[in-house]
Amino acid sequence: MRIAFAVTVSLLILMMSALLAVENATGPNTCAVRLRLVDDATGESLPGVIRVLTSDGTAVPLPGLISRGEGVRNQPGIEQWSAVTEPATLKLPREALEVSAFSGLETEMTSRTIDLREKSTADVTLKLHRFFDASEHGLQNANTHVHISKLSRAETDRYLVETATADGLDLVFVSYLERAEADVDYISNEYTREELHALNTDHVHFDNGEEHRHNFNAGGEGYGHVMLLSMPELVYPVSIGPGISKTGTDGIPLKRGIERAHDIGGTVIWCHNAWGLEDIPSWMSGRLHANNIFDGGTRGSFAHSFYRYWDVGIDVPVSTGTDWFIYDFSRVYVPAPDQITPEQWLDQLEQGRSYITNGPFLEFSVNGQTIGEDVQLDEPSVVTIAGRAIGRVDFEHLELVRNGELIQSVDTNHVDGHFEAEMALDLSVDEPCWLALRTPPPFSPLEPELASETPRNEYGRELFSHTSATFVDIGGERTFDATVAATLIDDMQASRTNIEQNGIFADEAERRGVLSVYDEGIATMREQIEADSE
Repeated sequence: MRIAFAVTVSLLILMMSALLAVENATGPNTCAVRLRLVDDATGESLPGVIRVLTSDGTAVPLPGLISRGEGVRNQPGIEQWSAVTEPATLKLPREALEVSAFSGLETEMTSRTIDLREKSTADVTLKLHRFFDASEHGLQNANTHVHISKLSRAETDRYLVETATADGLDLVFVSYLERAEADVDYISNEYTREELHALNTDHVHFDNGEEHRHNFNAGGEGYGHVMLLSMPELVYPVSIGPGISKTGTDGIPLKRGIERAHDIGGTVIWCHNAWGLEDIPSWMSGRLHANNIFDGGTRGSFAHSFYRYWDVGIDVPVSTGTDWFIYDFSRVYVPAPDQITPEQWLDQLEQGRSYITNGPFLEFSVNGQTIGEDVQLDEPSVVTIAGRAIGRVDFEHLELVRNGELIQSVDTNHVDGHFEAEMALDLSVDEPCWLALRTPPPFSPLEPELASETPRNEYGRELFSHTSATFVDIGGERTFDATVAATLIDDMQASRTNIEQNGIFADEAERRGVLSVYDEGIATMREQIEADSE
């Protein structure tokens, strides 16, 4: 009897200790919730993001998880979400709560109310329905423009891996940049290429880059900014001129750094829409591989960043990123049936086989040719077009654009927990043109017709998606709009005047060296106008 009594007492002590451990871990007013996100079809765990709201809609902080709003200011939508890359135990208030979750862009959102009022522990599994599988469609995505500041190295390692994994990114380019004094906090500058590769996981890979740039004054428009990606070494100077570096002159055009990047095998992407002066002459000379838009805000428009180039027959692949931190779902998709290297991914981008999105997935073909593949016609004819978009948030319309003109629009359909839109048509093509698929463009102060905002995604950003152009050539001739070409010349002449008025040069040779970039671009465009008129 004494032995039995002693055993009973020992068991009671162990049970009380366990209860005290839970109480200490959770507190008298909290519950330890074991949370899992799983694929509803396979039951496999998924990475994703979660949000917990009280009954009055207040977001519950989730210590221990990385906030998706890390480093992002004045954007309340993203601050409610946290990254979850594996099953996690959360300390939640003992209330009735709404828990919502999704994985990347590919699943519907799942929301569930859990009542924790009488519980000290609970297990919660959220089943996520995948409505699109990019890998099964032979696609891989990348964010081509990311910097991080004011975090420790360990915090940055974790931020990059967990946020990219939760958002469903396949490849992230983390880039070096310099600004006098401020760059002391640029933690992403500390990574070597090998150290970025060491962060690779089964979900996401990393590679390096450099933002090579010039501004007049601290943040005024200058020659512009370009991303130099997959670089074996940095190109110096990283930043040009006293506007950014507080030293030197404005005597080096971006051209020199771009050409050096070409020499060592890098990919060159223009940054920040059409912001900067050297983009037009760089495209005239073929020195650029792709153009980023909305990497750092929605300043700019598709028309200014892409359409004017496509109108004169220049193939400008679409690309995007997020600049400081990963504040949006922004990404570029290219064909990639198997795991490929960053260099192979960039080769697909350079070929124009890309589309950009922060929400809707796009599918587009012209005469069976997929995104970025040109269509060759012997004579005017009819082409067959198929387009489709699918996304978690209602993007409202799917739009077909020809030579900058919206020629077809279809409304979305609500399908379960996501939205779809599809078009199929035969289009008569009487002269060379370009075609592209998009969802409605975000607001732009540069475009009066874009005066209203598009719907916003879960992170509070206006939705966008757009394919690269498919050129339809007839008899070997490509589209060329001489009127648009003349406006490009006007822009280059205005840039030349701007530089003469604002540039600081050590001597006449520096001044001539910079201005010659624009003189060459103007001459090239005039030659094309003359050839087109013959």
